[in-house]
Amino acid sequence: MKQMEADVVVVAGGSSGLSAALSAAESGASVIVFEKASTTGGAGNMAFGPFAVESRLQRLKQIDFSKEDAFKTHMEYTHWRVNAQLVKAWIDKSPSTIDWLERMGVEFLDVGCHNPGFPFTWHIVKALNRDAERPGLAGAAMRVMTERAKKLGVKFNFRTAAKKLIKKGRNIEGVIAEDESGENIQASARAVILATGGFGDNPAMIKKHTGFEVGKTLFSTRIPGATGDGMRMAWEVGAAPSQMIVHLTPPRVPDLEDFDLAAFLFRQASLIVNQDGERFMNEEAMDNPTHIGNALAAQRDGCGYLIFDENALIHYETVGLDTPLDGVGAVLMPDVKTATVRNILDKGYKHVFVADSLEKLTEQTGINKENLEKTIEEYNKFCDAGYDERFHKRHKFLRPVRQSKFYAGRLFPGSVGTLGGLKCNHRLEVTTPTFDVIPGLYAAGYEANSTHGDSYAYCLPGGTLGFAINSGRIAGENAARYVKSLQNK
Repeated sequence: MKQMEADVVVVAGGSSGLSAALSAAESGASVIVFEKASTTGGAGNMAFGPFAVESRLQRLKQIDFSKEDAFKTHMEYTHWRVNAQLVKAWIDKSPSTIDWLERMGVEFLDVGCHNPGFPFTWHIVKALNRDAERPGLAGAAMRVMTERAKKLGVKFNFRTAAKKLIKKGRNIEGVIAEDESGENIQASARAVILATGGFGDNPAMIKKHTGFEVGKTLFSTRIPGATGDGMRMAWEVGAAPSQMIVHLTPPRVPDLEDFDLAAFLFRQASLIVNQDGERFMNEEAMDNPTHIGNALAAQRDGCGYLIFDENALIHYETVGLDTPLDGVGAVLMPDVKTATVRNILDKGYKHVFVADSLEKLTEQTGINKENLEKTIEEYNKFCDAGYDERFHKRHKFLRPVRQSKFYAGRLFPGSVGTLGGLKCNHRLEVTTPTFDVIPGLYAAGYEANSTHGDSYAYCLPGGTLGFAINSGRIAGENAARYVKSLQNK
């Protein structure tokens, strides 16, 4: 068995793992990273940017939203059913993290938000390519962080999966890993940081711990390799599980690619009904993936149907989309009928329906015909009167459904991973069911992110990546401090 040694071993090199490795190395620790993939970044390569408050960039834009405001917002949203000390720790860390990233060369385009009414906390990373003026993917930050870590002497081992924690007495003292050739590696260390990205790529774990069924009641963007390895290893040595939830993203029509322009037709605040043909929500909740996802999951078969008519298409062509989503909002779709819809029809998507009458639409979808007719009759009256008596949807979104053709998309909750799994304190030390610290064991990122209770707090834009990077920094600093404490004994 191959032997390796370092002060700190970081399991996985995604956004939280990179942050942890960097922070530990900056604190004087020698660091080894084991990463199953062939590169760093993980889900961070798909993000736009991290949450932060009271940053330099916010001050420049005179954004009035403080750490205190963020803490209160988050804790009220979660009804204080989460670790308040951990929430405060990562929120308080966030402004210095933006400075930290900028010092190493990460550039930011702007500070934004998901939708009107949300605070401007989303620090959008500037891409490192010719499209640098577009809202970039945070892969640019991941590359900068990786290069900085290498300069600090962090040793990356790619295509190498950690398999087991080494525990001696109460203490964690390293990991057993396996490289791509199948050779086992024993890496001895004083501290181990688990940052394996949750279990979004493990349908069996998702069903067991959240109740969702991938490909049936949940349609997710699966990050390869996020199979719950870190959680499994920690549970094996006595770590306590924390509440586990799915990180909901905008709802999905399963046939349509997430960033397909046609997908945005089915993310508007149009009429939404369930299989029984009844409305079950104010469709304005479409602008919050957590709210729409929870509402869909509570219906028969875990889905709903978004319905609109020919007049809606004319509106999208001439006025634009109604509901902004992640920076894509009230934009014109001049070719929606001639190109976008025709493309849908040509491809024969089985979850998208087009019919000349409501009766034919119910035949295609299986929606209860009698109930749907009653629902649309009532809904159209609300639209004509300009007031939604049932769910109080604002006038601007009340568009009747009466002009053939009729369009419907079968909507399911979308996801980009999972949150929670390991119970940690505010120092990101992993604990047992009795809240005792497991010496030398830390966690960061998705599997440590049990700060949301039963629903992701979409109201603080950039929160997932923000927690990942900040928890990584906190875990790395504390792991290095722990190692020094042992060396001084």
